[in-house]
Amino acid sequence: MEFSSKLLENAVNEVSQLPGIGKRTALRLVLHLLKQPKERTSHLSNALSNLREKVNYCKSCHNISDMEICEICSNPKRDKGIICVVEDIRDVMAIENTGQFQGLYHVLGGKISPMEGVGPQDLNITTLVNKVKEGKVKELIFALSSTMEGDTTNFYIYKQLEGLDIATSTIARGISVGDELEYADEVTLGRSILNRVPFERSIKAN
Repeated sequence: MEFSSKLLENAVNEVSQLPGIGKRTALRLVLHLLKQPKERTSHLSNALSNLREKVNYCKSCHNISDMEICEICSNPKRDKGIICVVEDIRDVMAIENTGQFQGLYHVLGGKISPMEGVGPQDLNITTLVNKVKEGKVKELIFALSSTMEGDTTNFYIYKQLEGLDIATSTIARGISVGDELEYADEVTLGRSILNRVPFERSIKAN
């Protein structure tokens, strides 16, 4: 792809680094921005800059937050005895949209995937186990996507909890095997949480 401007080429190269965006799509987006008023572009660049420099991760659940403790963790109406274990913020948003879960979350920041060089030490697993050891958690709900990596991560955490007084469950398989949680419709996802099953039963089923 030939560019008439080095500035244009640099902008396209940067935008094309985003997931799912190729050079042609990046060019279309950049040309669109050039047609907008300068204030619109400034607002976008400021929003991205503020996001990168000022965003926090909740010290309790690792969710993205504007504060040290996110609104969900600080909400006195949430059931602090139930923790839903998810991969990232997109899953928190998907579950919250169902309106069916009133507990807390724990964001792992990914899934165990040896093929991609992601091991247990790269995820927020230690802080989760420590929460359980404090004795205030009654149940963990594993809500990772039903992929091989998701199942591997679930089982690893389950083994780390052996001997601890904690109930473990997993969302019902209303979510098709291989599906990512964020793409499930709200009704199916909500039912999967309400109809969760003991994790031990899901192991036997596999």
